[in-house]
Amino acid sequence: MKYAIIIPDGCADWSIESLGGRTPMQAARTPNLDMLAQTGIVGRSQNVPTGMSPGSDVATLGLLGYNPSQYYTGRAPLEAAAQGIELGVHDWAVRCNLVTIERDVMKSFTAGHISSEEATLLIAALNDKMAPDFPVNLQFYSGVSYRNLLVIRDHVPLSVTTQTYPPHDYTGQKIADVVPSGDGSCLLRGLMDASRLIFEGHPVNRQRIKAGKLSATQIWLWGIGQKPQLPLFANRFSATPIHGAMITAVDLLRGIASLIGWEVINVPGITGYVDTDFAAKGKYAAESLKNHDLVCVHVEATDEAGHEGSVEKKVKAMEDIDTFIVPPVLEALKSYGDWRLFVSPDHPTPTAIKTHTSDYVPWLLAGSDIAPSAASAPTYDEETARHSKFRYNKGCKMLGQLFIHK
Repeated sequence: MKYAIIIPDGCADWSIESLGGRTPMQAARTPNLDMLAQTGIVGRSQNVPTGMSPGSDVATLGLLGYNPSQYYTGRAPLEAAAQGIELGVHDWAVRCNLVTIERDVMKSFTAGHISSEEATLLIAALNDKMAPDFPVNLQFYSGVSYRNLLVIRDHVPLSVTTQTYPPHDYTGQKIADVVPSGDGSCLLRGLMDASRLIFEGHPVNRQRIKAGKLSATQIWLWGIGQKPQLPLFANRFSATPIHGAMITAVDLLRGIASLIGWEVINVPGITGYVDTDFAAKGKYAAESLKNHDLVCVHVEATDEAGHEGSVEKKVKAMEDIDTFIVPPVLEALKSYGDWRLFVSPDHPTPTAIKTHTSDYVPWLLAGSDIAPSAASAPTYDEETARHSKFRYNKGCKMLGQLFIHK
């Protein structure tokens, strides 16, 4: 049996007036996904436990069958794993966004989707000019685009009560009430303040301003946590080991994959944005099934479109997934005889509010041995899922159906 998981991150949405009351999933032309809905099963699940923040970290753990209430320790440690950064028992990892703040308003949580090359130079400046000035052991690590990390080692003043806030939740809003608070927050705020002086006048920002782009005005620290302990995936759902692979441009997913024992497949041309190479993802996913029992394809573009409030980009990203990823993956699966395919976002990212919610998400399960439900679904979208009898209040219970559904 061969398995595939496709995660169109944040694609679930609300009805939108400009789309005639439809959601982007309903408005997108997705004949391949709709065909799978008609021959398989559509349902819904809630991947974010009550009381937990609906970030992709929490939601993806739930989607992949790990109860976030049990295993979640913070976002940054998951991303540290992606970079092979080893955390000691007293170390803390902190997500470090490059952001644009103007007049105390979060103008861009991505610093205008700054390039990885530019970000690397800015992170190097932090290590060179700022880290030596603080009385703790600091190390900044460059990641992908605006997504970077800070590791604070040894005994530090942070704790589980330290409160930080994801910048993508506050686009266009004042930041005064969402800076770090609680234990150790003075250290985090001090680092954020100090970064402004280093970035002001930096050659990277001078060039971006000259080119009419947003500058990275400072860092934003959030998503703190310590090293998690995740059981390996291979034997969680089957007595026969299931060896997996992950395709993603996002360190968060790469880190989760590394921690659960999946191989991370590097694919040229993927960006974590709407300009990603969808066709390359489909091609590499199909190829990876030769050496793996399961491949997971994560697409960040739908989530980024949601954060931007762009209905058009979200619709287009769903159509690109259907055109360039689903067909090659499905063809490869079928070539092995016995197969199953699971499609689901981790959480919704409604374009109306530009941030995540913990609402139910629609999922799709199809395969060589899966018969359509009595009320066969005509399409794969939120409305079809809402009327389905298949519902999981605990999303972490859903993935098991990929392996044990009868």
